[in-house]
Amino acid sequence: MKVIMLGAPGAGKGTQAKKIAAKYTIPHISTGDIFRANIKNGTELGKKAKTYMDQGLLVPDELVVDLVVDRVQQADCEEGYVLDGFPRTIPQAESLDEALKKLDQKIDYAINIEVPDENIIRRMSGRRACVGCGATYHVVYNPPKKEDVCDVCGEKLILRDDDQPDTVKKRLDVYHDQTQPLIDYYEKSDVLKEVDGTMDMEDVFSAITAILGA
Repeated sequence: MKVIMLGAPGAGKGTQAKKIAAKYTIPHISTGDIFRANIKNGTELGKKAKTYMDQGLLVPDELVVDLVVDRVQQADCEEGYVLDGFPRTIPQAESLDEALKKLDQKIDYAINIEVPDENIIRRMSGRRACVGCGATYHVVYNPPKKEDVCDVCGEKLILRDDDQPDTVKKRLDVYHDQTQPLIDYYEKSDVLKEVDGTMDMEDVFSAITAILGA
C-alpha cells in the first residue's frame, strides 16, 4: 500500500500519516527525515543535499526525488509506505511516478485532508510554545493549567511567528498555488481520495481507514 498525504499546513496530515503507518505497519516517510538521515550517514545523496542546504538554497527536485526513491527501495518499504510532505509540485509528482514505474511500483492512494483556510488559521493561531522547554499547547484543544504558563517548567508561553495569522495566511496562499494542480493531477490518475479534516482526529482516521481498508 503506497500512500501520499496531501493537505494544507495545519490540516493534520502528519498526525494522520503516523497513525496510518502504525496501523498498517508501513514506514512514515517525510523528506525532512530523509535529508537528516542521509546527511547524518554521510551518503553521496546526503552530501549533495547538504551543499544546497548549507547555502540556504532549496534542494533541487531531481535530487529530492532521488532521495525519496532511494528510501522507498529499502527493505522496510516492501509492504508499502506513507509519503508525508512530498510531492509538493507537479514536476515532483511526475518525476516520482516516472521513477516508481521503473521499479514496477505506483501510488495507490493520494489522500487529501480538506480543511477550510479559516479553520487552519484559527487552529494554528491557538498554538502556544514554551520559551523554556519547548513544550507545545493549544488554547482550545490542549490548554495549559494556568494561562500562558508552561505546565512542565513554569516558563512563559508564546505565539510563535510561524503561527501568527498573517504568516499562516501567506503559507496557505503558497500551498494553494502549488498544490491545487497536484490535487487535479492525482484526480486524473484516479487515486485521489478526499477526507473532511474538520472532524475529530479519530473520525478523520476512521474515514481514512475506510478508504484504505480496515
